Amino acid sequence: MSRTLDEVAKSAGVSRSTVSRVINDHPSVSDETRAKVQAAIEQCGYRPNAVARSLATNRTNILGMVVPESVTKLFTDPYFPLMLRGATEACNRRGYHLILSLFTASVESSIMHDRIARSGYLDGLIAANASLDDKLIPGLFAEGIPFVNIGRHPDDRVNYVDVDNRGGARMATEHLVRLGHKRIAMIGGPADMTPAQDRLDGYLEVMSTHRLPASKGLIAEGDFTEAGGRAAMLELLAENPTAVFAASDSMAVGAVKAIRAQGLRIPDDVAIVGFDDIPSARTVDPELTTIRQPIERIGQLAVEMLINVIDGKAAEGNMAATQRFVLPTELIVRGSCGSS
Repeated sequence: MSRTLDEVAKSAGVSRSTVSRVINDHPSVSDETRAKVQAAIEQCGYRPNAVARSLATNRTNILGMVVPESVTKLFTDPYFPLMLRGATEACNRRGYHLILSLFTASVESSIMHDRIARSGYLDGLIAANASLDDKLIPGLFAEGIPFVNIGRHPDDRVNYVDVDNRGGARMATEHLVRLGHKRIAMIGGPADMTPAQDRLDGYLEVMSTHRLPASKGLIAEGDFTEAGGRAAMLELLAENPTAVFAASDSMAVGAVKAIRAQGLRIPDDVAIVGFDDIPSARTVDPELTTIRQPIERIGQLAVEMLINVIDGKAAEGNMAATQRFVLPTELIVRGSCGSS
């Protein structure tokens, strides 16, 4: 390494310490000198030692992402691969590596929380859809680890990226009301997750505004999976709804299968609107009316925000001011609601 670093310095006509400052992004180097050294680095084919650089900068350029879901659910729900693709693209642009951690059981989760919080090899962490009672976020605060949550969090110290879940749910329900439906059921998500809470609140707000029934019998809790949507829909059919708003496209697809299994037609007997606009929304028959959220953009913004938080902590010596970013949603009308 020493010989190669000296070669770069000789080629650029600068000192070895100047080359080191350029490699470690030290601000005291002029743009002209920095460009000259970078050109020499490329010419010599020099690659800095990652371990040595992390010791010098107190950075590893490694970000973690924690997904509190089983491996099976992670790779069968298209939401997560799309979000991960966006996060990975952002990491590649910024020169960071992304490490993925999965929690599959409460005991394992407790162990993993401790490992992540005390590992020392992560510059920061993205928590993807953590539940409100998850132990990870309090642990990250306790250890002083920079992090960003995907999804709104009630703790006003939490940095997060989210979409307008409540507004999207309102759009979906209002669309069904405009089509003349009065018995509109909802398949919600897990009650301990804020996106599910916000989508339920949006549905209830519209139902209340129009003085339409929204009894417990018209609301069933799912788990954002196709199987959960199917089970919830079978439960709701006893209430004879004419339309259903499902809080995810995967659950909407499950609802489609449950409705057809009962010999009913879509949208003639029951209209359906989902939430996400994942690829399966366009392959189900009829194509699914849904609320589109920019899933890849969520992953990208989470990485960008986390790097900003990390840079702010390094500059100020403590956590930067709380950052929140809420992305808009869009109603995509297709055949499943009887309107195109």
